Amino acid sequence: MRHHASPGPACPGPASRSGLGTTSWENRRQALRAGSSHSRCAVAMAWGAWGRAQGGPVGALTLTALAEGIQADQGQTPGRSSLGPQPEHELEPEVEAEGAAASPMAGSEACSLPGRQEPAPEGPYQDPQSPWEEGALADLAVYTAACLEEAGFAGTQATALTLSSALEARGKRLEDQVYALVRGLRTQVPSLAEGRPRRAALRVLSALALDHAREVVCALLPSSLPPDRCSYPQPAAELWRSLSRNQHVNGQVLVQLLWALKDEARPELEALAATRALGEMLAVSGCVGATRGFYPHLLLVLVTQLHQLARRGHSPDTPKVQAPWRRGPPHSHASCAVEALKALLTGDGGRMVVTCMEQAGGWRRLVGVHTHLEGVLLLASAMVAHADHHLRGLFGSSLPRLRSPDDTQRLTAMAFFTGLLQSRPTARLLREEVILERLRAWQGDPEPTVRWLGLLGLGHLALNRGKVRHVSKLLPALLGALGEGDGRLVDAALGALRRLVLRPRAPVRLLSAELGPRLPRLLDDARDSVRASAAGLLGTLVRRGRGGLPVGLRGPLRKLVLQSLIPLLLRLQDPSRDAAESSEWTLARCDQALHWGLLEDVVTVAHYDSPEALSRICRCLVQQCPSHIPSFLSQTQGYLRSPQDPLRRAAAVLLGFLVHHTSPGRVSQDLLDSLFQELGQLQSDPEPAVVAAAHVSAQQVALLARAQARPCRLRQLRAGLWHHTRPLPVYANSPFQPRSFIGRWGCLGPG
Repeated sequence: MRHHASPGPACPGPASRSGLGTTSWENRRQALRAGSSHSRCAVAMAWGAWGRAQGGPVGALTLTALAEGIQADQGQTPGRSSLGPQPEHELEPEVEAEGAAASPMAGSEACSLPGRQEPAPEGPYQDPQSPWEEGALADLAVYTAACLEEAGFAGTQATALTLSSALEARGKRLEDQVYALVRGLRTQVPSLAEGRPRRAALRVLSALALDHAREVVCALLPSSLPPDRCSYPQPAAELWRSLSRNQHVNGQVLVQLLWALKDEARPELEALAATRALGEMLAVSGCVGATRGFYPHLLLVLVTQLHQLARRGHSPDTPKVQAPWRRGPPHSHASCAVEALKALLTGDGGRMVVTCMEQAGGWRRLVGVHTHLEGVLLLASAMVAHADHHLRGLFGSSLPRLRSPDDTQRLTAMAFFTGLLQSRPTARLLREEVILERLRAWQGDPEPTVRWLGLLGLGHLALNRGKVRHVSKLLPALLGALGEGDGRLVDAALGALRRLVLRPRAPVRLLSAELGPRLPRLLDDARDSVRASAAGLLGTLVRRGRGGLPVGLRGPLRKLVLQSLIPLLLRLQDPSRDAAESSEWTLARCDQALHWGLLEDVVTVAHYDSPEALSRICRCLVQQCPSHIPSFLSQTQGYLRSPQDPLRRAAAVLLGFLVHHTSPGRVSQDLLDSLFQELGQLQSDPEPAVVAAAHVSAQQVALLARAQARPCRLRQLRAGLWHHTRPLPVYANSPFQPRSFIGRWGCLGPG
């Protein structure tokens, strides 16, 4: 398409809603004068043809504008007096030159258009025109645009100017006829041939959207939602895409669609239509550039809409979101919003964000009623990693929403605020004290979700440099959350504490002392994720507290490790894979810190049923920590009542090896009696493997109790002959683990 060198006037702003006033009329008239004579003649031809079709002359106002333009080309001084006062018969030859029939009536009174209508109301579902008038106006507009096709943007402006002039000549306004024109175009586009006729119709739509974007959007929205809500109407999709390709109007149309989504009083079907239209426009290459200035706001609105849909029950926890390879339009409202969000991100260079969300299951989480905020956090993390040019705008747009009375807006904004704290430059937009006080205030909220987001934010805050000096403010909130009943809060607190430990100059000794009475209890928590997180925190604390010292651990950290060894050993048989792997990793860190050299045995016990390796570990525990033997036995005794079969059997076997390597006199008779009674109760256990292990361990307890009951032999037994008088206990193969091969892991003989 060729464009003339003289450009038209500047494109109106996105929020323009007014009609053609005096100033706008003069600007358009000057643009028409600046156009080529070919364009003006084409307008005259178009109006002449329409005049013949309607049985009357064209409007005098339009011909006046054309005449002034021609006079300007010929060097004459244009003015209203040149054609305005002339009698009507002087206009007739020009019309006759085009083959128009002369009318005995003057001016606009001869036009066959119906009478003046009242202005269209605000809503989009108005029917101000009859089908005949819609078709007539659309025919006229399309023919005019076809004649002005080569004029480029000036032709688009001239089309709008021509339509406005004709209607003003009849005492009407263009803004009152937009609904009729759009409805007519919507009806005619499917029947128009590809090429120039269809391009002309789409040009008319762009011409109308220059000054009347709101009316065009309201007129198109009803056609964007078919009755069955299953298939997108092709004519409406083509009209939206044509508006998207026009860089002079796409920004205005997108703003109107954004306002349609934000209007909470708008019916849900209209919101669905606006979402579908938005997805169609954003899918056009280059359209996302028109969102500059309101991109973060649009993204937040789409994500918040997903939260609202999930809460209304339109999306289950695991909905069927349209697969990326599936052709055709999305079916549900949530799927439409997800596709629009993907188009918004992809069009702005955020393809990696979309990919990360797909790999992490973020889209499915976004549309789930219980997982939406997790999806928002994943989206924020992906944008921190791959779309950092929008972080400032998102952070700023989320701040006013943090105090919104609407829960969906407030919680979505909180999740974005929390996730964006992972970006250090973004976190610096507010003072550290302001962010910290806000997050601490969330800990006093009665809603557990708010407290959970606050804990996650404290964890992200702990990652930033220079924040360790706030540990006195961070630590009370994090430690207090360890006693929460909601597993999400405990997980978040453990994660934040782990990040705090990883910071340079972290107060390891203080943390070890504070976690001493809390962490061993969490290793036995009923929630799998809590057990795994607690074991991981302990391993991180040991790795940081070790500090390369050749003498091993000391102080509160050593005490914490010794309190946790038995739970960690038994959790190697945890049914939760995450908890078992986390326990194995932590035991490896403890072995390095304590310089015991049992790493190979720990790995063997974690993956195989190896009594030999477990025997060596128990012997090391008894020899290195003789004062802790009663504590080890008491802790193991507690697991004999575990509801999980693998743990009960593992506790019985561990107890047998600990007793076997314990010398007489190290354990009180009361404790031995208690162990013997507990093992006796397991003789009626429903799991045969547990019964067999308990029987063997009970024999070991009886031997130790019998040895301690003979004072005459106590000195001899303490001299080191005790272990040589008893054979190593033999346990049947475990049904819960594969048996290890003798010698494969260095287990060549009994420990």
